Amino acid sequence: MAASLTIRLGEALDLPHLLSLYRLLEVAPEPALSIEAARERLRQLETNPLHRLYVAEREGHIVGTFSMIFVPGISHSARESCVIEDLVVDARMQGCGIGRQMMRFAMAQCATRNCYKLTLSSHVRRERAHRFYEALGFRRHGYSFLIELAEPNSRTP
Repeated sequence: MAASLTIRLGEALDLPHLLSLYRLLEVAPEPALSIEAARERLRQLETNPLHRLYVAEREGHIVGTFSMIFVPGISHSARESCVIEDLVVDARMQGCGIGRQMMRFAMAQCATRNCYKLTLSSHVRRERAHRFYEALGFRRHGYSFLIELAEPNSRTP
């Protein structure tokens, strides 16, 4: 029988492993975030009732993570929407159903909050991820636009 998966809110003790998992998301190398900076950001996120950082554990080991950001509004009868960010499964555990269980958990959270939609974006090169999302029932919708913003310490001419 397969080991059960536990999905819980992330905490400071999880940060070293989460920072390692996030490197799997990088399409281009990014500057490493220090553990101290990650702890401070987590403290900030924990005060935001619209943001949730989750970890998935199997047999006491973190095997995945994702964030949910709830977006309030006035349209759609003032129902929230939700955005999934930073969904990643440990490379050694991909294909074991962990991503599927995390997404089902996220969908259930959205249903509980009566969200009108759940969205996510994925880099154009992540074709395997696209097939995964489509297998869950997600469909390509509209266009996603991006503008790279300057680094905080850089100057704009």
